[in-house]
Amino acid sequence: MSRLRHPTEDSPWAKALILAMVAAFLASVLVLPMVSVFFEALRKGLPAALEAIGNEDARASIRLTLITAAITVPFNIVFGVCASWAIAKFEFPGKPFLITLIDLPFSVSPVVAGLIYVLVFGAQGWFGPWLIDHDIKIIFAVPGIVLATIFVTFPFVARELIPLMQEQGVDEEEAAVSMGASGLRTFWSVTAPNIRWGLLYGVLLCNARAMGEFGAVSVVSGHIRGLTNTMPLHVEILYNEYDFVGAFAVAALLCFLAVVTLVLKTLLEIAQPPSRPGRH
Repeated sequence: MSRLRHPTEDSPWAKALILAMVAAFLASVLVLPMVSVFFEALRKGLPAALEAIGNEDARASIRLTLITAAITVPFNIVFGVCASWAIAKFEFPGKPFLITLIDLPFSVSPVVAGLIYVLVFGAQGWFGPWLIDHDIKIIFAVPGIVLATIFVTFPFVARELIPLMQEQGVDEEEAAVSMGASGLRTFWSVTAPNIRWGLLYGVLLCNARAMGEFGAVSVVSGHIRGLTNTMPLHVEILYNEYDFVGAFAVAALLCFLAVVTLVLKTLLEIAQPPSRPGRH
């Protein structure tokens, strides 16, 4: 007689079918596109790809992308930690509204986000005449790119830390305060060690999105070659100019950075200690 299956146990053919569907889906929408990017980048050989990446405009786009990420990520770390601390540890009027604002970039198109900054800081925007009079450039300059990138990335750190802090509760912090620790000492000695893995995970996601953002940055950058083009924008320009090797070479570099991010994310998940049972 065949073994009776548990009501929640799938049959072998169902498991095989589901796994085959998942493998086919990943191969068609993830693996093959990634392979094609590297294949096209190396179509004329490695020297041609390296020459495209070493081009002055390409180096300027790489430099701007790294500068934008270097400004955006620390800002989001500070905002994410402060917002998470306030939401998870305290009750105050407007708390649900703050949570909604943190989730806003997930529901607003990045292109719309970029357009908002143009309407506020552009030449015809609310503060445009004042900025022009004081010779301050935000739109079509680095500050606008940074602001747009911050807008689309600031939920990542906060959204990683809020549920983590809520799960941990306030018992340890209250014990530290009752023993005479200051608020800052309590944070560094008690809260920070408990959230370090979630914080690192959020930072990785934030950094990956900052380097790969296209929509919002495209609206506020002005596409000034060698000045306001980030790597994704530089890829678009090269592709529109039929410089396929150059476009795919820079795209391959972006893919490589994405793979590095995923590897670091996996290592963090492996290194993260299991949560202690019964802790709230």
